[in-house]
Amino acid sequence: MEAPDSGRIQIDDLAVDYATISKKDILALRRKTAMVFQQFNLFERRTALENVMEGLIQVKKLDKKAAAEIATVALQKVGLSDRVDYYPKFLSGGQKQRVGIARALAMKPALLLLDEPTSALDPELVSEVQDSIINTAKSGQTMIIVSHEMDFVYNVATKVIFLDQGKIIEAGTPEDLFYAPKQARTKAFLARHTKNLELGSFL
Repeated sequence: MEAPDSGRIQIDDLAVDYATISKKDILALRRKTAMVFQQFNLFERRTALENVMEGLIQVKKLDKKAAAEIATVALQKVGLSDRVDYYPKFLSGGQKQRVGIARALAMKPALLLLDEPTSALDPELVSEVQDSIINTAKSGQTMIIVSHEMDFVYNVATKVIFLDQGKIIEAGTPEDLFYAPKQARTKAFLARHTKNLELGSFL
């Protein structure tokens, strides 16, 4: 949706360079990835089930019966079996985001992208979405998550990259970054933004 200035992306055997990217390359990338948006981006005039079915029908060219079967399973995985026929206006923010996660997972992407998936939610709804993401990670799904929720990052990530002004400041395992950060910028950020992790004595 955004045109990069430059750079390369490689996912499995697919490698593209934005200096020479073609429409065919972009389509191939889209088929390898799925996105969970910060603001849900559901179709208001479609039910939860129909929202999840949409990509399966339009992109994967499945018939409605096959798409409905896959979408039903995806909604079950995020705990929304009882909300399949609900329209978005009758869902809470947490439920809408879980529909978004189900919609992405139904596409069986090689890489799932999540952009601040809990930042638009009321605090009491955050945990239900985080639990769905953690369960997705445990299933073996590869994900890139942008988040300022440090406790969540610690619990879900296998690798953490700390960015500042678009540059990588530090990278490593959660244990490396949270308990033995090397850069002053990382230490300062963690001192301000960690809540439940007992990091004080390590910083």
